[in-house]
Amino acid sequence: MAPIRTAIVGLSASAKTSWASNAHLPYLLSARGRSRYEIVALCNSSVEAARKSIAHYNLPKETRAYGDPESLAKDNDVEFVVVCTRVDVHYGTALPSVKAGKTVFVEWPLAQDSAHAEDLSKSARESGSKTIVGLQGRSAPPVVKLRELLQQSRIGRVLSSEIHAAGGSIDRDLLPLGLKYFTEKAIGGNIVTIGLGHLFDQVQYVLGELSDFKGRVQIQRPNVRIRDPATNKVIETVKSDVPDLVFTVGTLSESATSQEGASVLLRFRRGQPFKGDPALVWTINGEKGEIRLIAQDGTALHASAYSGPVTIEVHDFATDEVETVQWGWKEWQEELPVLARSVGAVYESIADGDIKSLPSFDDALVRHQQLTGIVEN
Repeated sequence: MAPIRTAIVGLSASAKTSWASNAHLPYLLSARGRSRYEIVALCNSSVEAARKSIAHYNLPKETRAYGDPESLAKDNDVEFVVVCTRVDVHYGTALPSVKAGKTVFVEWPLAQDSAHAEDLSKSARESGSKTIVGLQGRSAPPVVKLRELLQQSRIGRVLSSEIHAAGGSIDRDLLPLGLKYFTEKAIGGNIVTIGLGHLFDQVQYVLGELSDFKGRVQIQRPNVRIRDPATNKVIETVKSDVPDLVFTVGTLSESATSQEGASVLLRFRRGQPFKGDPALVWTINGEKGEIRLIAQDGTALHASAYSGPVTIEVHDFATDEVETVQWGWKEWQEELPVLARSVGAVYESIADGDIKSLPSFDDALVRHQQLTGIVEN
């Protein structure tokens, strides 16, 4: 099968944050990725910026450079468009290719708010565009393993689950200059939508869809210091309107893996946990046992949680024994940087023709609406 002709929107040579180059490009430029995908175009803020990125990343000289998403959408040679821009321009950069009926992958969050996410989802249904949203944590091995344990009835049906997480940014009241926009809720990219949003999706992928939400949010530290990475000095202090503490409780419907009305409690706090404590502790209490996942150094199981140990244990109530359950990356994933491994699994599914197994714009809209309900409750 010929490689999928791919365009990337937002692969910048000068971006202050570089998710496209750190998480997407390693797979696409690997031997495995090149056999399945061909980067034929880049779209940046200008044609010149796109050309600079083509040169910077040593892409083939024949790679086409675009400076606006409308021109890219008109390129009939492009089959697949990957959008890795800042959240507040996801909508404008993705919409033309969606309307053109191309297959489109947009990183999470899908858009800056639920209204724009809904319009993207509606446009995709109207055009027949196949869509994928970057909730790649569903492919992370620890998340897959938790789901398998429940489906294997290792602990019987779920009675309750608790998630205690601290993260979303490295520091509780400090941000690098490139993430200053995390303090502006209107932009749509922040610790709630990104840090909590990814984890919130993974929780429901494992346990099932939640309902009957009750939430409470708080801005504990409204004054956020902004650090210049070049000098490592604080250059200003800004006022944040983004919650840095979120509590929510919801319930699960009866299913093969869950008791009717099983409670799920989640607490997400920005920044560091108590000194020495894990960043993430997720317990799942069942009829026959309990599962505990601990990620020592991060909440981002889809990305950077692996600088320290990530462990899964099962307590069997009948034997009173605790077993450590092993999980692992596939051999080809281990050849990639950690940030690129779960993203690479998404690309593998797309190339295998298994897009329906991946979260779509419709799925993303549900998550947007859930998070909006929690924050604005």
